[in-house]
Order: sequence, then C-alpha cells, then structure tokens
Amino acid sequence: MTDTPLFAPLPAAAGVGYKPQHFQSILTDAGAVRWLEIHAENYMGDGGRPLAQLRHLAERFAISVHGVGLSIGGEAPLDAEHLARLKTLVGWLNPASFSEHLAWSTHDSHFYNDLLPLPYTDATLRHICDHIDQVQDTLGRQMLLENPSSYLAFAESTWEEPAFLQEIARRTGCGLLLDVNNVFVSATNLGLRPQDYIDAYPLDLVGEIHLGGHDEDSDDFGAPLLIDSHGAEIADPVWALLDYTLARSGPKPTLVEWDTDVPDWPVLEAEAARAARALAQLRQAV
Repeated sequence: MTDTPLFAPLPAAAGVGYKPQHFQSILTDAGAVRWLEIHAENYMGDGGRPLAQLRHLAERFAISVHGVGLSIGGEAPLDAEHLARLKTLVGWLNPASFSEHLAWSTHDSHFYNDLLPLPYTDATLRHICDHIDQVQDTLGRQMLLENPSSYLAFAESTWEEPAFLQEIARRTGCGLLLDVNNVFVSATNLGLRPQDYIDAYPLDLVGEIHLGGHDEDSDDFGAPLLIDSHGAEIADPVWALLDYTLARSGPKPTLVEWDTDVPDWPVLEAEAARAARALAQLRQAV
C-alpha cells in the first residue's frame, strides 16, 4: 500500500464543473456553489488566460482537479510526459482533491474520447493498483478513483464493481469518487437495482460525489439504454438516488457536471442549488 498524505478536504457542499464562459458570473454571484472542479488536461500549458483565471478562482474557492487522460486501466504504461505535466499543475495549484477514472482510453498510440470500462479480474486489479501507486508516488498525494458508466458486462469478470473498488482502495490507499449518475446509468443498462449498488459500496472511502445528466435511448431489443453525456439537467431518479446515498453516507462534497451543451450560469447554478438543498435537508434530519 502506498503511504500518501491526504488532500485537505473539500467542503461537504455543492460544487460545479468550471467552464471559462462562467468566470465572471461565478465571481459576481456564485450562489450555492462553494467549490469548483477543473479538468486537468485543460490547464497543463505554461501560461495564458486559462491559468490566470484559475489562479484567481483558487484564491476564493476550493479546487478539485479531475483527470480524464491518464488511462488508469490501459494496458500500456502510464504516459510519463502526461504524468509530469499533471505533477506540475498539482504542485503549483495545490488542489483540495485529485481524481481519475476506473477506465481506459488509450491503445498503442491512439487516444479515445470515451472512458471505457474494464473486466474486473485479479489481473486487472493488479494492473490498476500498480498504476495508482505510480500516480500517487509521483504526485505525493492521494487520488480518488471514480466508478465508470457501463453499457455491457464482461463475462470474464470475477469481482462485483463495489468490491473491486474497495479492494483497490485497500491495496493502494486511494480514496473513491462516487458518481451517482454513473451508478444509475450502469444499473439501468445492466438490469440491476441502483440502490443495491449503493448498499454494497464502501461509502466511508468516498471523498466526492458526482452528478450529471444522461441521454435516453434504447438498444436493438427495445430495452432502455442510457448514455452518460453530461449534457443535460440531472434526471429526477438520479436526484432520488443521491438522497438515498447521502442518507447512508452523511454529507459529502457534491458536484454537478455539465460538460456538453453547457448552459448559461443561472441554469447550472440552479442545479448546484438543488444539490445544496439535498445536503441541507440531510443535516436538518440529523
């Protein structure tokens, strides 16, 4: 197990994925938003307006760095140059949290825009743990690992996903990022009950909760097929699953992601306000 220090915690409050078009609106009136997430790959340059704006925001908000390009589950070794740039970003920004995905997105020299799921086997487990150890040793920090959206199940899997994530955390010392929308998407696509997933999940290891929108479709047999798009308002069943989760986990930093067809700031802030109300109601019930 890698002995890595924990990040200073994010507030157990509502956050949003930061988009540059919202910069001035956030400074003028952040509303319910108490923290921001950035995608690491957008801030690995040497300067310019993006880094200047980020430095300004970091003076007022806790920042979470979310990676989408490490390909933790890929067969190839981690990209050393990518990891070095990530270390530079994390070094000067000193974010409250860093996270990546239980997924792969590279093969040979090709990079795919999708974050693709993996078979849950002992061999996969060892491979991912090696990669996480490398990331945490390089950054000198704990990382959080996010559960993926799944569209099919692998016949060779010998682990259930919650147990697989718990074992990764036990071996590496990493924390977990629980994406509630991903749980709902995967459960719907695989014919499972999302509440059963939450009941089996090691909620004590969760450092962040994510929410996002999804698109509805159907497969070749007419069964519901959900696509994790991050391009719409959060569906009511996902809000209900958040309430179910928080009732078992207690208050957690809760983020609204909206990455495509990004709306004007008032629409995004309203989603964050709904997350803030869920957290407030939970505290009132205690």
